Amino acid sequence: MSTRHTTALLQSQWDTEHAAALDEPGRLLYRSNLLGADKRITNYGGGNTSAKVMMPDPLTGKEVQVLWVKGSGGDVATMKRDGFATLYQDKLESLKSLYRGEEFEDEMVAYLPHCTFNLNPRASSIDTPLHAYVPYRHVDHMHPDAIIAIAAAADSRALTQEIFGDDIGWLPWKRPGYELGVWLAGFCVENPDARGVILGGHGLFTWAESAEACYLTTLEIINKAIAWLDERSQSESEFGGPACQSLGTEERAEIAARLMPEIRGLISRDEYKVGHFDDSDEVLQFVCSKDLQALAALGTSCPDHFLRTKIRPLIVPFSPDVNDVGGMLASLPGAVSSYRDDYVAYYERCKHTDSPAMRDPNAVVYLVPGVGMITFARDKATARISAEFYINAINVMRGASSVSTYCGLPEQEAFDIEYWLLEEAKLQRMPRPRSLAGRIALVTGGAGGIGSATAQRLLSEGACVVLADIDEELLDSTYRRLCDQHGPDVIRKVLMDVTDEALVQSSYKEVAREFGGLDILVSNAGIASSAPIEDTSLELWNRNMDILSTGYFLVARQAFRLFDRQALGGAVVFIASKNALAASPGAAAYCTAKAAEVHLARCLALEGAERGIRVNVVNPDAVLQGSKIWSGDWLQQRADAYGKDSAALQEHYRKRSLLKRVVLPEDIAEATCFLVSDTSAKSTGNIINVDAGNVQSFTR
Repeated sequence: MSTRHTTALLQSQWDTEHAAALDEPGRLLYRSNLLGADKRITNYGGGNTSAKVMMPDPLTGKEVQVLWVKGSGGDVATMKRDGFATLYQDKLESLKSLYRGEEFEDEMVAYLPHCTFNLNPRASSIDTPLHAYVPYRHVDHMHPDAIIAIAAAADSRALTQEIFGDDIGWLPWKRPGYELGVWLAGFCVENPDARGVILGGHGLFTWAESAEACYLTTLEIINKAIAWLDERSQSESEFGGPACQSLGTEERAEIAARLMPEIRGLISRDEYKVGHFDDSDEVLQFVCSKDLQALAALGTSCPDHFLRTKIRPLIVPFSPDVNDVGGMLASLPGAVSSYRDDYVAYYERCKHTDSPAMRDPNAVVYLVPGVGMITFARDKATARISAEFYINAINVMRGASSVSTYCGLPEQEAFDIEYWLLEEAKLQRMPRPRSLAGRIALVTGGAGGIGSATAQRLLSEGACVVLADIDEELLDSTYRRLCDQHGPDVIRKVLMDVTDEALVQSSYKEVAREFGGLDILVSNAGIASSAPIEDTSLELWNRNMDILSTGYFLVARQAFRLFDRQALGGAVVFIASKNALAASPGAAAYCTAKAAEVHLARCLALEGAERGIRVNVVNPDAVLQGSKIWSGDWLQQRADAYGKDSAALQEHYRKRSLLKRVVLPEDIAEATCFLVSDTSAKSTGNIINVDAGNVQSFTR
């Protein structure tokens, strides 16, 4: 018995009372945010919206018509009012007399700044003419999966007519730009009763005279496409039916953690990459299907999908039925190399005399039968968004192939989009990457003062950071704080006891699965104890050794294993202590364990050098602010050891230092950031004392 694949219809979220209190640009923003909030309507950064608004000219005070349209590089779901470009409509109309034809359409982009209203600094997008020349006040251009499924079908025009009649028109594939704006204007003149148009292989345009009517029209047309496709969809035959069964959840996660560092090592020689793993139901159905090879080879259709996911994905050679992970990893270098060779050939076939130089030839999307999808990009957000785009493409392929034959973007058209000179100019305007962009760091003791300050510093330089700590409550609060500051893409947390070998190993698997690998280890987990030797119990002695010596060994050993799988080198910093070099009274267990920690770092610096793994040490002293080790008995114990009141201990430490300064967690973080960055690329086996000066701990 066949079963249907059903998709829930879109529900209107329009609040009439709320919208009535807004001005016209406010209603445009409201509509835009509502549309972008549902990824079935449009993908991240995709689509655009506009409104033609009467406003007083800032010079003459006369009412003029102004086009408000989403600016270049914005995202309709998250944009604010300043995300819109504003242009004089009459000046946009005057551009028509300057247009020299399709061969010269790119030159029209240079005229758009001359049409700017009120000196708005927001750059206009290439889609501006598409909105300007549609003779309606409100226009939506969206990329709904259901619509693109129809637009990417071999008989797209006939399907559009069958589903929508004369209500929605159809135009063949055309790269976004001025010429497509001319086409749309002509369509509207010839079809005055139409409420929109489907662009072949691209998306949907709808229009109306009010913001609410335009929003509701967009939803209505998408819902009609969803319902029509669902009527004809049968799950058991989608993508040709299943070719294999997916593995279990835990097994998929295990394989992803094993595979991702291997891929990352192969593709990060010139630029560090960050990974993302997705094993959602849509992905699993596709990667386990009979049509996987054939459909994946066709690539995506919508230009937005293509720009995020490249010409096509790489299918990792793996059979879940055999489940030979070792064989898969052995064949991976050849598969990656073949993809690069194919990409070079594609570039050579399609390039023009003025094409930009070839970019990174590695795949973005990696499909693993029975396991899921892995994406790699310069940063975590881009890797995640690329995965979202490919899921959009999967939904499009499902819909198109269920009712017709799916057609990807033709190769030359795909190349002309990817290496479009206007797209290249946009890439060249992007800010330079931060110093640790693409790096992945693990910080143990990450919830405490030094650990969280170090995470903060690494995040500020563009790294992705995994916080590891044994204090679950403090870990959660630190994680939330850093997410609020830097966004959830770049920060993860793991509950880790550094003395538990199995837990350390499982934590590293989670790091690999979440981000794709590891570049930086900051080993910072710690305790402190104080007792005269005659009062030092074996339990206290062992606890210091377990955490500060054995724990550092276990965490470093696992980092070395992961570094070796990537073959990209690595940077390790141990947060030790002044007490590793200078003895203190009544702290034999602590001082001895810290000394062992420093010597372990020296040994690892020797072992790691040939593999490009650098190991260095930061020695703090008396970092009281935010430090967990000062929240227990240690504070009073150290005060007693020096014959001081606990409230006066920080002042005692300041006065005894050579520089007479207080040492803060941020000071330790700064030294750590230096040691893991390329600025210290020629340093290993070193100790940096951050103690405001203590002659006893001078290294020699």
